[in-house]
Amino acid sequence: MTPEDLIEILPDVRDGLNRKERAILYCLKQAQEELHGRNVPTLMLYGRVTEYVDISQAEFQEILQRLVGFGYK
Repeated sequence: MTPEDLIEILPDVRDGLNRKERAILYCLKQAQEELHGRNVPTLMLYGRVTEYVDISQAEFQEILQRLVGFGYK
């Protein structure tokens, strides 16, 4: 495993988020501001996130569900 791979998966000590989680939250905040606080369509958010990180739809959905608190078993 290369150091770049570790950066992708290890959580940051400041907030416990890894790079993909941080990109999702960053894009969500930006989109909500542009939509004046309205709900952000998932497809719109996915498109924005893929501009920052390489992420599959399945991984995106898994992270998004975990961040919003749905999908726990």
